Amino acid sequence: MSEEQRETGTGWPEPDEPARPSGPAGEPDPRPEAPDPDELSPLAPAEPEVDASPAGEPAEDGPRGSVARRLTSAGAMIAVLLALLGFTLVVQLKTTSTDPTLAAMREEDLVRISSDLDLRERRLRQDIAALEDSQRQLRSGELGQQAALEEATRRADELGILAGSLRAVGPGLSVRFEGGGKAVSSTRILDAVQELRGAGAEAMQIVGSDGAAVRVIASTYFVDAQGGGLVVDGRRLPGPYTILVIGDPATMRTALNIPGGVVASVADDGGNVIVEDREVVEVSQLHAPIKLEHARPVS
Repeated sequence: MSEEQRETGTGWPEPDEPARPSGPAGEPDPRPEAPDPDELSPLAPAEPEVDASPAGEPAEDGPRGSVARRLTSAGAMIAVLLALLGFTLVVQLKTTSTDPTLAAMREEDLVRISSDLDLRERRLRQDIAALEDSQRQLRSGELGQQAALEEATRRADELGILAGSLRAVGPGLSVRFEGGGKAVSSTRILDAVQELRGAGAEAMQIVGSDGAAVRVIASTYFVDAQGGGLVVDGRRLPGPYTILVIGDPATMRTALNIPGGVVASVADDGGNVIVEDREVVEVSQLHAPIKLEHARPVS
């Protein structure tokens, strides 16, 4: 046994420590940060990363957290805008569908109604322009007195025609109602008068089959007579009836022929309405002046 074996007391030589890896030609690894090979093991599990943030507090947001928050905000805004767009479309659809009569009309009927409204607007604008011109003339000084007299005469003539105390002549229509019962009832005649007034009728009278006529003014009433016929302002008229009306023929004819209007309603009940344009219509029947008992003009 050698001296070395006796010093260890094992009787066997003590194993030498494994040598560290060396560089080329047996030189040590030149990298200063080179890990100890004893500390590296491919089988050793990697130590989990420990969150260094205090308990109960979220970790600081990184770039990914900021991007995620921006994407979430953009998505919420897009959802709100889509909801508003849907609500707007629903409201618009409900608004446009509230009038089933207009929705069911043909294109040419809608064009005719639009033309009628344009003519009414044009007529009203002309009236406004005439009144403004009269106002300027009344304020013009020397011509004021003469202009005031002419204006008063014109207004008196207009009011006389409207009140039925003056005869009138001009272009217009002849509207003949044929049929019986509900087709040519007092309600149908009143509807026709209202349609004509709305279309700009300036003077009208209704004539029975016996030639008797009644001037139609603002206070005129229509009642179904017992045994047939109509009572107009207390006078009985047998059918068929003819309304002579002064005004713009095209506008008044359009108003009568509107879908669902007077002509269509009479036809649905088995009657017939004959509308004829006339270059000259004479409304000659006069209405007795109305005596006012309570109303007084305001100066």
